Amino acid sequence: MVRSALGRGAVVATIAFALTGCGFLGQGSGDQSAGTGKSSAAALKDLEKLQVKGRAPMTGFDREKFGPAWSDVDHNGCDTRNDILKRDLKDETFKQGTHDCIVLSGVLEDPYSGKTIKFERGQKTSMAVQIDHVVALADAWQKGAQQWPASERKELANDPLNLLAADGPLNGQKGAGDAATWLPPRRAYRCAYVTRQIEVKVKYGLWVTSAEKDAMKNVLGSC
Repeated sequence: MVRSALGRGAVVATIAFALTGCGFLGQGSGDQSAGTGKSSAAALKDLEKLQVKGRAPMTGFDREKFGPAWSDVDHNGCDTRNDILKRDLKDETFKQGTHDCIVLSGVLEDPYSGKTIKFERGQKTSMAVQIDHVVALADAWQKGAQQWPASERKELANDPLNLLAADGPLNGQKGAGDAATWLPPRRAYRCAYVTRQIEVKVKYGLWVTSAEKDAMKNVLGSC
C-alpha cells in the first residue's frame, strides 16, 4: 500500500508548492522543483526510514507492468504527460478544442542542465523534452515494485511527485540509474533531486542499496 496521505492519482494540484531551504532554485512558471518542501536535514531523516537491501533481479520487468504510457489517472481528460508539460513549461500554447489538454509548444528551464529548451510538439521534435521518472521504473521494479499489484505500479508511473519534464538526451543518459550511478549535471539541483527521490521511496515503501544511500547522504551533506 502507498505510504502517504496524498490521494491516489492526484496530479497537478498536489505539488503546487516549491522546495525551500538548502539553496533549492525555482524553475520557470511551473516550478519543476515543486514536491517536498523539506530541508536537507528532514530528507536525511526520511532516508533513515528506508530499508537497505541489494537489487532484486530485473526478471520480468516490462514498462507495460506499470500501465500504459501515459494514462489519464485523474480523469481530467488530459494524459499525464501533457499534465506534466503544462505544469513544468512556461509560455505554453495548446491545441484548439482540447480544453488545454494537448501542449503544442512551450519553454522548459531544464532543472537537470540549467539549459533553456524550446518544446514543440511533433514527431521529430517532441523528444527534446521528455518526462523523467525521478525514481526510474526499472529501479523501482528492482527495489520492491515487482511485488506490488498492477494498480500501485500504475500509480507510481503517473504520480506527479515522481515526474519532471527534463532534457530528453539527459533523461536517456540517466536510464534506470539511481543516485549512486546518475545525478543531474547541474549541481545546484542535486539537493532537490535527491530529496524528491527519497520522498518517492518513502511514500511507496521502496528500498535503497547501500551505495545509493551513501550517494544520497553525500549530496545532502553538501546542501
